[in-house]
Amino acid sequence: MKFNDFGLDADLLSACGRLGFDNPTPIQTQAIPAILKGKDVLACAETGTGKTAAFLLPVLNGLFNDRNSNGTKILILSPTRELAIQTETACRAFAGKRVKCVAIIGGTGYSHQKAALSRGTEIVIATPGRLIDLMGQNYVDFASLLTLVLDEADRMLDMGFLPAIRKITAQLPNKRQTLLFSATMARQVERIAEEITSSPIRINVSRPGTVAAGVEQTAYPVAQEFKLTLLLELLEKENYQRVLIFTRTKRGADRIAHILERRAHRSKCIHSDRSQSQRSAALESFRNGSTRVLVATDVAARGIDIDSVSHVINYDVPAAAEDYVHRIGRTGRAGNTGRAITLMTAAEEHSMKAIERLTGKRVQRVILPNFGGLQSSAEPVSVRAATQVKQTFRSFGGRRRR
Repeated sequence: MKFNDFGLDADLLSACGRLGFDNPTPIQTQAIPAILKGKDVLACAETGTGKTAAFLLPVLNGLFNDRNSNGTKILILSPTRELAIQTETACRAFAGKRVKCVAIIGGTGYSHQKAALSRGTEIVIATPGRLIDLMGQNYVDFASLLTLVLDEADRMLDMGFLPAIRKITAQLPNKRQTLLFSATMARQVERIAEEITSSPIRINVSRPGTVAAGVEQTAYPVAQEFKLTLLLELLEKENYQRVLIFTRTKRGADRIAHILERRAHRSKCIHSDRSQSQRSAALESFRNGSTRVLVATDVAARGIDIDSVSHVINYDVPAAAEDYVHRIGRTGRAGNTGRAITLMTAAEEHSMKAIERLTGKRVQRVILPNFGGLQSSAEPVSVRAATQVKQTFRSFGGRRRR
């Protein structure tokens, strides 16, 4: 199929061509016609397969053809600020000046968002917390709402937004179209779909846990105290253009970014304690190549849409197997190839096996030549590397555990 086979508005087709959207992906092929017919949709597709365009194109098409009333017509709920901003950017790219849209997110001032809502905007893209705040101040009117979209529904539920979603949907018109898009179809996604949709069209273009074919996965067994040393050695040996490193904790992200910067790796970090301006600046620096290494907690796993991420490194094995799929989905996007590397202690082997059960694929274990920091190895670690790491770590104010 081609995009012009869907009967989309001429301006949307022109935008697709300008943005390089040549042929629709499987999720777009199945979702767009159903949404254009006004059906509720429950869609599951792996990360990086074009879910945003799958719902934006048809809802924008419907909006172009409905000018009978004023007010907000489309509400898109996103789990993270980054994803909301990314969706807003895509909306403006597709729609140009034909519609007004605004991102309602935390971590930024209220004045711009309140002003945009007061002037009137057809599309609101929001994180749940800030939206409820502004709804409580009577800045949002959903009387004319046509469509509700829950983007990355599984992540939203993982982050504890179920009470917020119920509070928001309770104030929306009952007669509306509801679309749920998710990378995994967990039972809790099914339950919320039963609550807020009506006879949805179910679309599943990949089995849960599917990883893009172009992503090469490897795991490096290592003792916890030598993870940082191994990370530095890998960065010096690997031919990377942009590398995204995931940690479990915010302090861990700060520490690693600081050490990498001291070792002449252009790096920044992003996590929930950083202000929105800091997070946006770090992402833009990573996107334009000024920063080659971005260290992040899972807050970024669903909000980075950069085609040229060459490597994803899991400094810590994620506790939830689904998070692994979302993390490594940041590389190998849009048909590109990528590498996913996981630094794994013996204690994390159990979590790694859970990941392999989910994805249905064994992750190759690799031993770095001449590296002695293995969990069970008696060989010495590279003295030069270990000494430099120790000195840099101390300069950050840390003390190595013994």
